[in-house]
Amino acid sequence: MLRKLIPLLTLVWLIASVACIARVAFVWNQQRKIPHQVLARVPFDNEAGNIASALAQGRGFSDVFRKPTGATAWLAPGYPLILSAIFRVCGAFTYPAFLAAVLLNCLLSSATTFPLFFAARRIAGVPSAALAAWLWALYPNGVILPFEWIWDTSLSAFLMATILWATVALCSTQKLRDWVAYGALWGIALLTNPALGILFPVFLAWLVFRRPGSSIVASKLAMAALGFALLICLPWTIRNYSIFHRVIPLRSNFPFELWIGNNDIFDEHAVGGIQRITQFAEIRLYTQLGESAFMDEKRRLALEFIRTHRALEVRLTARRVVATWLGTENPWRDFRSTDSWLIRTIFLFNGLILLGTISGIAMLSWRKNRYAVPVALIAILFPLVYYATHTSLRYRHPMDAVLLFLTAVAIVSLVRPRSVSVEASTG
Repeated sequence: MLRKLIPLLTLVWLIASVACIARVAFVWNQQRKIPHQVLARVPFDNEAGNIASALAQGRGFSDVFRKPTGATAWLAPGYPLILSAIFRVCGAFTYPAFLAAVLLNCLLSSATTFPLFFAARRIAGVPSAALAAWLWALYPNGVILPFEWIWDTSLSAFLMATILWATVALCSTQKLRDWVAYGALWGIALLTNPALGILFPVFLAWLVFRRPGSSIVASKLAMAALGFALLICLPWTIRNYSIFHRVIPLRSNFPFELWIGNNDIFDEHAVGGIQRITQFAEIRLYTQLGESAFMDEKRRLALEFIRTHRALEVRLTARRVVATWLGTENPWRDFRSTDSWLIRTIFLFNGLILLGTISGIAMLSWRKNRYAVPVALIAILFPLVYYATHTSLRYRHPMDAVLLFLTAVAIVSLVRPRSVSVEASTG
């Protein structure tokens, strides 16, 4: 009986179906508890929803705060364009639009199972791949976030897993078509979530230098991939330059995000500093200055704060590192103070994933797995921008599937010590 059950548990379609059922069931349960008129508006009350509304009404990529403030480059265009299509079909700020957006998130999150499984199978074998896929299917954040955030979060997780799969698959081909497709994938990813871009140059470098004997050919192919990715992003960059008269490759709001995490509100000794940050005050300033001047001012304030508060900045960065991995700056205190079993479960998962990530990277490196570098780089490099700005578990979510794979590697290595290196020697 057990021998018949084990092959069934490795069927990726079955795992993806369970993932989809879990996410849709959570959506169904939650939407019954919240008035539909609230769900029709509140989840869209963000930059993506505001820009999507402007697009759906024919005003172009504009009005980031749902006011007539004009063209914007606050976000990359990928997700607002998808959301605007939903608004055109279902109506802007309606309950059907909410359901469509959330169900799309559920499908994307569930579909992440496929690239995760196939990448993990190539890197570490079927046992690790199946366990990683099951962990993703039942992962609390993976079940909750598609409902909680109408944002590119679930799409970014799908793209991250797909990029990892494509990267390891590219090791066995020198076909120009495959490398151009890889560049196209990266172009789509950059126009969806520019934070993923920190991995692009290092992944290309790894693909080029992993086999010194064929580095010349690989370099040409990598340049083709890079060129095609930039070609996809070029129209958006040209649009931004024509409107703002400055080079904005993908999005403009990094100075604001940097300022959010680095300002006088964190300095208890500041005289006349920020007492609190309010949406009303920031929208008013944005409206008065315009987007470019607003970002210039936030960049100046953030850099000045970092320059004049170096010791405090070290502490703030350390707090953001802890919050990125454990979900809060004070995980033990918050774990003890909450009376929610769901929140405690999330805390426990975060701790286990951190241990699993470290152990998985160590195991792949110790076994000299040929794919250890790109997997480790995702965990090391992707969060850096959030260490510098501000963070939450939803910002980390795009790499969560990869972290669960590393956790699966660590678990399987304990149970089957030789399994992790089998696929590496043949893949």
